[in-house]
Amino acid sequence: MGLTIVFGKEKGKVELKVFDMLGSEIATLVNEEQNVGHYEVTFDASALSSRVYLYTITSGSFMQTRKMLLMK
Repeated sequence: MGLTIVFGKEKGKVELKVFDMLGSEIATLVNEEQNVGHYEVTFDASALSSRVYLYTITSGSFMQTRKMLLMK
């Protein structure tokens, strides 16, 4: 599964994490300094069950959480 990510206006620390619906962290996909640009992250969900997960992207003061449906 691939996620395409676009990061904003300046270089900064970026975190991309996946959580289950109870708020438990499932995976940290990105946790590093990134330049501005487009990135693609591969998420190996082969060990996970089909269900709804949440992913959160944090960069500087920006934070966004979205739902992700995993279907096998």
